Amino acid sequence: MTPVSSALAHLECSKCGSVLAADVIRQLCACGAPLLARYDLQKAAASLTVAELARRPWSLWRYAELLPIRDLLRYTVSLGEIITPIVPLAVIGGEIGVDDLRCKDDGLLPTGSFKARGAAVGVSRALELGVKAFAMPTNGNAGGAWSMYGRRAGIDAHVVVPRDAPAIHRYEMEAAGAKVTLVDGVIADAGKVVAQMVRETGMYDASTLKEPYRIEGKKTMGFELAEQYDWQMPDVLLYPTGGGVGLIGIYKGLLELRTIGFPIDRLPRMVAVQAAGCAPIVRAFDAGLRESQFWQDSKTAAFGINVPKALGDFLVLDAVYATDGCAIAVDDNAIADARRRVAAVEGMLLCPEGAATIAAAAALRESGWIRAGERVLTINTGNGIKSVL
Repeated sequence: MTPVSSALAHLECSKCGSVLAADVIRQLCACGAPLLARYDLQKAAASLTVAELARRPWSLWRYAELLPIRDLLRYTVSLGEIITPIVPLAVIGGEIGVDDLRCKDDGLLPTGSFKARGAAVGVSRALELGVKAFAMPTNGNAGGAWSMYGRRAGIDAHVVVPRDAPAIHRYEMEAAGAKVTLVDGVIADAGKVVAQMVRETGMYDASTLKEPYRIEGKKTMGFELAEQYDWQMPDVLLYPTGGGVGLIGIYKGLLELRTIGFPIDRLPRMVAVQAAGCAPIVRAFDAGLRESQFWQDSKTAAFGINVPKALGDFLVLDAVYATDGCAIAVDDNAIADARRRVAAVEGMLLCPEGAATIAAAAALRESGWIRAGERVLTINTGNGIKSVL
């Protein structure tokens, strides 16, 4: 473990700007908006440099100064988080007219999805703050990851899951000893049950963006891809967007690195990819809005992005607007076709959400939004064998 300390300074409200002390348990700001971890970036810059990174272990924890755990040696909860590879997709790229198409494969992380990033950091910080039990709603992968990391930390997990979620996720949670509650409906309905649990028991609410630290794990995607591209960023980054924490985190992380002096040339144009059956961010983007409206009767085979209303929708849209990006919806047929085609010609089985980014890249190239010669990075957020279409 790298013998450095976190430069965590305080928490800041993402809407009203209130500043709060970080070393007590916090959930949302009093105004109801998510709290974001802020760092003493001058302190971080003193030890976190390109040269120093080259000497550090090749894992998520190499970015210690910009992670919120004060005592890494004592409180790090790890299952062996790797730096995930960026895989060229030359054949698919040729078929859709993108000469440089690549995919960052987060399905290779512990528990089989990018949710391990948020769980590793979120659970570590919860342990450091003295949390004994947490509750959260989930479409599957997040609940699996938090249940496993929670068990490793000795923290009890209470997870509420839509009844239609893939059975493998329920097995993963139960295998880790989590208490699993099934509900009819979508993740918003699960969220209502969690809110009641939290009110009645005082448990830590680990729902998306209702605690400040899951996003800090997710932002390491941005740190990694910046390193992997040798600081010369891709032109376009496509991200499957449900709650949107990954996209928000990548944007936050890249801004932090630039501020402390890393030679990032520019930020990629960020694309929020949604399913046609649940596309509140797309609808808001098309209307030029800063927040989305609840999407009624949402339905998609890409279960991980079936989120009718994200708490951090305004943060997703801020990142998209600030980078001259866009939001796009693709239908389930296009997702299934992209998944089959990538597996058939590239030997890579994407999760449905990851396949949505390939379908979106094809559509954006056809429309001319992605231009000839641009470098395009997609994100595969989960291991394909955990999902069946």
